[in-house]
Amino acid sequence: MNAGATQRSGERLQKVLARAGLGSRRACDELIAAGRVTVNGERASPGRRVDVERDSVAVDGVPLGVRPGTVTYLLHKPTGVVTTASDPQGRPTVVDLVPAEPRVFPVGRLDLDSEGLLLLTNDGDLAHRLTHPRFGVAKEYLVHVEGSPTRAALRRLREGVDLDDGPTAPATVAVVGPGLLRITIHEGRNRQVRRMCEAVGHPVRRLVRTRIGPVTDRRLRPGEWRVLDPAEVRALERAAAAERPAGRPESSGRGSRGGARGGDGGRGRGRGRR
Repeated sequence: MNAGATQRSGERLQKVLARAGLGSRRACDELIAAGRVTVNGERASPGRRVDVERDSVAVDGVPLGVRPGTVTYLLHKPTGVVTTASDPQGRPTVVDLVPAEPRVFPVGRLDLDSEGLLLLTNDGDLAHRLTHPRFGVAKEYLVHVEGSPTRAALRRLREGVDLDDGPTAPATVAVVGPGLLRITIHEGRNRQVRRMCEAVGHPVRRLVRTRIGPVTDRRLRPGEWRVLDPAEVRALERAAAAERPAGRPESSGRGSRGGARGGDGGRGRGRGRR
């Protein structure tokens, strides 16, 4: 279908924007009139129609998921559950804990022994941006380690640790209590936080992911999930559209590919709810 046919037969852009949570249709009309909306890289004009399956829509330069039927779940992954859609060993998977339809897949990973927040979605574009190392969306962990890290150990974590797949980028590290750290990273290497702590002499006893970009929820208990509301999805899209600041090291070596390993690894809420 050519562009002219799309503009005559597609869906009205202001309706698409409103459905994506950008406000009322009138407010979305004002966004378009203000020149803040682009379709396939070109500034949209009032009355524009779009093919939501083919056209790329952005607001203020941030790509917007507009396909109908997309959903993103926030799950508190328990320990002992694998971050995959299926497991040849028959272990429980994160997909088992959320509704079977529509079919979703995990964004990044948390290893078997780790717990905490994990996104699952059927929005492939959003998932790609959230896991791509160019963007480096922040992930925060509460980490209980063996012993009490010294100032020197904390400095190494903050400045970067040499691992077998290359040095890590600087991390934000705060001491929360005895042997308890809050660590924020922007990379996505396999079991990265665990390997960083072990490298400085303090193996991890328990690891909980508490934040993904701007999204957090202290109310979710292990095994519970909820649907992200449009404002939260929009905040994730903005976070995933912001490229890594100049000078921030990229992941290197084997663990840097794709960033999809995730670092370690209504408002429906339920435990394995269908």
